[in-house]
Amino acid sequence: MTDTQSALDHLMATVLQTFEQNAYPLTPYDPDWPSPCYRHEAKPGVEVSWQPVRNAQDIDMFARLSEALETKLHPSVAEYFNRYWSDPILCRMPDGRCISLLFAWNSDDMERLRGNLVGHALSKRKQKRPITLFFATLEPNTDYMLSVDNSDGSIWLERPGKPPEQQLSPSLAEFLNSLEPVA
Repeated sequence: MTDTQSALDHLMATVLQTFEQNAYPLTPYDPDWPSPCYRHEAKPGVEVSWQPVRNAQDIDMFARLSEALETKLHPSVAEYFNRYWSDPILCRMPDGRCISLLFAWNSDDMERLRGNLVGHALSKRKQKRPITLFFATLEPNTDYMLSVDNSDGSIWLERPGKPPEQQLSPSLAEFLNSLEPVA
């Protein structure tokens, strides 16, 4: 197990504990958008509880993403996105700001994520800037995203189309270990 996977597992255990102590989040049930995250089935549109679920599938999305970009991707990005199925998870950083950690809900959502990451990386390349790969948004100001610098794995705050503004952590694992889930 990698440091990123270990940090994410620890964070998700804390997230689940927070859900159990407060309430599981709700989302409208959509049988056309299946996910192992649904805690039960219901009629379409009825609010159901959900939780993050470890991904047991072998996903090659990041190998294909690497091929599409013709560049080797920092391993922490694949370790993060391939580990869990989930809706976004709200967390607080040590400085008090809130972020929404992004995940894929199902394999179709993983493909949509791949397309968005390709678009983001190609935009960076067009701007002649180093490639970054987003994994979270700053809340409530979603004009900002948190990204992994592909060259060294450091975590940065940036706005679309702009260079990274603030380094938040030297690694995704350290960053994940610093977060606190928001109930």
